[in-house]
Amino acid sequence: MRLCGWAPGRTGGWRPEQRLRLFALRGIMSRVSVPCHVKGTVALQVGDVRTSHGRPGVLVIDVTFPSVAPFELQEITFKNYYTAFLSIRVRQHTSMHTPAKWVTCLRDYCLMPDPHSEEGAQEYVSLFKHQMLCDMARVLELRLILRQPSPLWLSFTVEELQVYQQGPKSPSMTFPKWLSHPGPCEQPVPLLEGLPDPSRVSSEVQQMWALTEMIRASHTSARIGRFDVSDRFPLLGLYCPERVRPDGLLCCRWMAVMT
Repeated sequence: MRLCGWAPGRTGGWRPEQRLRLFALRGIMSRVSVPCHVKGTVALQVGDVRTSHGRPGVLVIDVTFPSVAPFELQEITFKNYYTAFLSIRVRQHTSMHTPAKWVTCLRDYCLMPDPHSEEGAQEYVSLFKHQMLCDMARVLELRLILRQPSPLWLSFTVEELQVYQQGPKSPSMTFPKWLSHPGPCEQPVPLLEGLPDPSRVSSEVQQMWALTEMIRASHTSARIGRFDVSDRFPLLGLYCPERVRPDGLLCCRWMAVMT
């Protein structure tokens, strides 16, 4: 239960083109879901439990893999629910004569840039092997440590937790061009040869519009005419007043812009 605030949609996190690219990369990497058992959260109490200041700000979630041999972790996905920072510890198999050791593989990963605001509160998150601080081979158990220092939220956790290992290696393949190069929305479109710069044309048209408004407001006798200097590029001609001569005549300047 949350104390206040607006709950963003469940589809937040990535833009559509980023999500499509991520799914394609996952398909090429051939990941396989690992059956796991997610235990209930355990609160680490700080302060006096009889006062409001004793609200737990740290939760621990253990994830075990009872039906799976030690494996190499490839990816962890989950949906955040008002957790501000995440740390992960992993228990790895070493040898038959040495007890398994706990190692910190992720430390204080930021899930909410500002713990007191809604940003990132309900985002979908993917953590990959290359983001970890240690080798993720021979995994036996995971321990997620959740932190929320803000007193605004009554509860926090992570949901829809999934763990993946690398699947069978697929035959060597080349990445599609759209995976390794920015999409059209991520890079400027090159100008076609022979055409004017759209931003410059837009600026000039805006200036022409401003001049026409000035003429209309001053109620002068300035003339506005249309002149087709060629069949391909018709021009809009404007007589813009500049100054009044001592003899009372109005001096105008003719300007043109393509239409």
